[in-house]
Amino acid sequence: MSSQFRLNEKPDSRLRMGLPAVLLAGLGTVLGSGPVRGGPPPPPRRPNLVIFLADQMRGEAMGCDGNPDVKTPRLDRLAAGGVRFRNGFANNPVCCPARASILTGMYAQRHGLMINDLRLRESHTTIAEVLQAQGYRTAFLGKWHLDGGIREPGYVPPGPRRQGFEFWAAHECNHRHFKSHYFRDGPEPVPFERFEVEEWVDRGLEFVGTGADRPFFLMIACGPPHSPYQAPPADRALYDPARLRVSPSWREGVRGGSREDLAQSYGMITAMDRGIGRLLDGLEARGLTRDTIFLFTSDHGDLLGTHGLRMKRMPYEESARIPMILSSFDSSAPRDAQQGLAPGKPAGIPSGRVSDVFITHVDLMPTLLGLMGIPSPWGVQGADLSKVVRGETSDGPDSVFLQNFMIGKGDADPIPGWRAVRTASHLYARTKEGPGHLYDLAKDPYELDNLAGTPGSAKVQAELDARLARWMRETGDDWSLNPDRPYLPMKTRAVYHWSELTPEEREGILEK
Repeated sequence: MSSQFRLNEKPDSRLRMGLPAVLLAGLGTVLGSGPVRGGPPPPPRRPNLVIFLADQMRGEAMGCDGNPDVKTPRLDRLAAGGVRFRNGFANNPVCCPARASILTGMYAQRHGLMINDLRLRESHTTIAEVLQAQGYRTAFLGKWHLDGGIREPGYVPPGPRRQGFEFWAAHECNHRHFKSHYFRDGPEPVPFERFEVEEWVDRGLEFVGTGADRPFFLMIACGPPHSPYQAPPADRALYDPARLRVSPSWREGVRGGSREDLAQSYGMITAMDRGIGRLLDGLEARGLTRDTIFLFTSDHGDLLGTHGLRMKRMPYEESARIPMILSSFDSSAPRDAQQGLAPGKPAGIPSGRVSDVFITHVDLMPTLLGLMGIPSPWGVQGADLSKVVRGETSDGPDSVFLQNFMIGKGDADPIPGWRAVRTASHLYARTKEGPGHLYDLAKDPYELDNLAGTPGSAKVQAELDARLARWMRETGDDWSLNPDRPYLPMKTRAVYHWSELTPEEREGILEK
């Protein structure tokens, strides 16, 4: 056992700290020269995994979610080839906490990235490290946003800070959708001119075209449709701002939430959708779609003027509800020339299903590993919903736990850190001081009538408050974890927790 462990031991001993014994026991078989002659045959090849992560995309910004305006034919096809979750949510609707939860299966108070621009601890076990230990090739492309500190130029050196990803074409964070750059394995930036999704797709196809004897895990984290809203001209031309439908909660005159911003956002989504289609075509041409699981989701949504607000960080549907599609394709099945790959069931994912089961970022790691027949590592807090994905059950969580530990000035409703519970019928959010929001979603789907504190809602408010308190206890959350002031760690050195900043550093980066 000890010699097997040393075969894949890292300098920071992350495998020893995070992976369960059943995974470590298999490292010798997975990474060694093969089974002993006369021994059992090798296990069947595990499925490939592709995660395509959009940035700041609402759950309703897809044709398959019922939006009649936005054009997403490839995403609609993905949904037809698998399972679309109507109730996909970001536990913490802001970039870094969300990305860390996707990779670790942990809530923010456990993985530590409770606000933006902190560094994810190398001691945590990510899904990339789990799959790497199973013999997978791993690749990350795009916006990383997990290394902390100053964002530019955005070089993350090879080694533990890449959290189990071997092939690398990425930057920390810059939100330049054209004329940007990324890094490979050295500090020299690699520039590109075109819309960034096209670059990431090419780099993804470069990666999957090598080492076909081993399964792969590819994660593409693109910048669009995050602001600044700037679509390729041809895609922007598809949308007339005056004709676009807006929510009854939308307010005129919000900076970062105009009709033109919405048109640009939709144009970016359509351009991204086209890139996803090209990625699927490239996988098919290489014979790699069979036994490949494809997850499409986003780190959080976008208020875009709804409730008179911009960007994210709020429990409202536009901020917290995200696209969530799990699909699989079989390259041997008949192909629809107009829509792309035909749906298949190589990973046990039925086609054309829509599920109302709640699924969040923390559930993705255990669910994906469950679909692949791999146990989750110690410390994962999310639920394995692989049986839901396969259609074997409709049982799932009774609610969703949402949180935000800090609100930046100017980003959203000027309340301090909040916690929320979302059920099938209600959204309830509060701060340490008391209730803030309560909406009856069956009667008020656009969250216009705040019932918090009203006499007629006292019973349901008390029930939801008790459920929220139980979520906090079960996940190890506490009001004392909220920062006392809004800070911007991106303006100083990288730290693992906001409390590591000195008083002088905190004062120097107080958000203006």
